[in-house]
Amino acid sequence: MAITRDPRPVADEIEIAPMTPGDVPLVLAIERRSFPTPWSERAFVSELRENLYADYIVARYGGRLVGYAGMWCILDEAHVTTIAVDPDFRGMGIGNRLLTALEERALRHGCRRMTLEVRASNHVAQRLYRRHGFRPCGLRPGYYTDNGEDAIVMWRDRLDPPGPVAASHEDGSGSGGDDGGAAGGSGGA
Repeated sequence: MAITRDPRPVADEIEIAPMTPGDVPLVLAIERRSFPTPWSERAFVSELRENLYADYIVARYGGRLVGYAGMWCILDEAHVTTIAVDPDFRGMGIGNRLLTALEERALRHGCRRMTLEVRASNHVAQRLYRRHGFRPCGLRPGYYTDNGEDAIVMWRDRLDPPGPVAASHEDGSGSGGDDGGAAGGSGGA
């Protein structure tokens, strides 16, 4: 009997690298499949070339771009601007790896706290963020322009150590394999 390997990537097989302008076409393909109001090519290129506070990364599996994330680092705070995983690769821990990488990079930039917005209906992403120690701290009514959905503002007050936080399961969600998929929408994580 042949033993088959699980085709799903594991955390150790995911490569994280800085996003380059050459990655933007593949990022846009995931963006369009993930968000109802996707960012434009110009928005991503502007973030990469003109925004001195921006830091964007990509995740690759077997050489294929399967996810991306970005943030702004201003003083001691990081603001996640976007995070998405190719729908064909969701539930495999890629979102977790991307968020952990953002947290690590934010620490290197001198950030101690991190914030993001997430759609009120995106419970998968909210579970990921809770596992990382993020807590809901506010609401932005009508934040998402495509349907007027509210955004939940979440904060993680202590980034060190980066990654999932063992005591963050106040909702009993555990640490299942979901990884956030598309975090929020265009303009917010």
